[in-house]
Amino acid sequence: MAKVVLEEITKKFGDVLAVKDLSLEVEDREFLVLLGPSGCGKTTALRCIAGLEKPNAGKIYIGDRLVNELPPKDRDIAMVFQSYALYPHMSVYENIAFPLEMRRVPKEEIDGRVRKAAEILRISHLLKRKPRQLSGGEQQRVALGRSIVREPKVFLMDEPLSNLDAKLRLHMRAELKRLQKELGITTVYVTHDQAEAMTMADRIAVMNRGVLLQLATPGEIYSHPTSSFVGGFLGSPPMNFIDCTFIEKDGRAFLDASKFTLDISELARIIKEKSSSPELVLGVRPEDISVQQERPRGDAVEAEVYVVEPLGAQIILDLRIGENILKAESPPDLLPNINDKLWLAFNRKKLHIFDKKTENAIV
Repeated sequence: MAKVVLEEITKKFGDVLAVKDLSLEVEDREFLVLLGPSGCGKTTALRCIAGLEKPNAGKIYIGDRLVNELPPKDRDIAMVFQSYALYPHMSVYENIAFPLEMRRVPKEEIDGRVRKAAEILRISHLLKRKPRQLSGGEQQRVALGRSIVREPKVFLMDEPLSNLDAKLRLHMRAELKRLQKELGITTVYVTHDQAEAMTMADRIAVMNRGVLLQLATPGEIYSHPTSSFVGGFLGSPPMNFIDCTFIEKDGRAFLDASKFTLDISELARIIKEKSSSPELVLGVRPEDISVQQERPRGDAVEAEVYVVEPLGAQIILDLRIGENILKAESPPDLLPNINDKLWLAFNRKKLHIFDKKTENAIV
């Protein structure tokens, strides 16, 4: 296998800067996910690794080889696209065998590799069928089989699950993760779906506007986002954000959110050191808000129920505080009505504070 190294990759399309100074290392046998919204540059970065796009600047290494000038066929990679691109007139067996036949691999070896890949993917019973006779999930497995038989150093996957329905997508992301660990092939996977990234990745590279914002494990990115963009992109429901102002009074420090204030005296020093101005953003995840019908002891914020979203095992409450709508998770035994008054308490150990101007994390 091999690791993949990108050194200050920049790619432009005319006046549009698609990727800017992207540097990262994908370790041998690692499953790395490039995550971000549409147009953030993640697919362009993947296509540069594949050799389908040539960067304007920077270097790309696969293993110990500089591959900038190598055509895709010589990079020892296999790519799985959003559209599976199966040949409709060929059987499943023929589709999987096709890349080996193009390389003039002996027939006996082709047969062994095809049947081994089919067994791994549990599609041995489908080898005689045509693509039109397959479900979406089965077609995706065939596309994966076509990549596996090549025994590449690197898998490149561009949103391969996006055409599947929700239930099948859940099943296939678990299958893909199992398959990657079983084969031990270095994998770079592109998606805009944060649930896919969180459940599948060893590490996640979050991108926006062509720039790498954070590269870390799913747990690290979720718990310690380096910016408000990253904090808001990871999580379902997403992180709540409240504009506030840092103030000091009578030797204490507070976040003033107009409708409530929060004593953050223990964080005053670090906020003053890192913030560019008193204008801050408080971030709190829905699961870190305790919702109660009676006012609890200590700091508590009064809110009005705006929407109730039952999800079976839990309830998502949309709660109005002044001009802000916050989402909070609640157990199913608390089922309030719209316009009811409730009390909220924030988990102080899980608060996030961002600089409003720079969007960088302070706490």
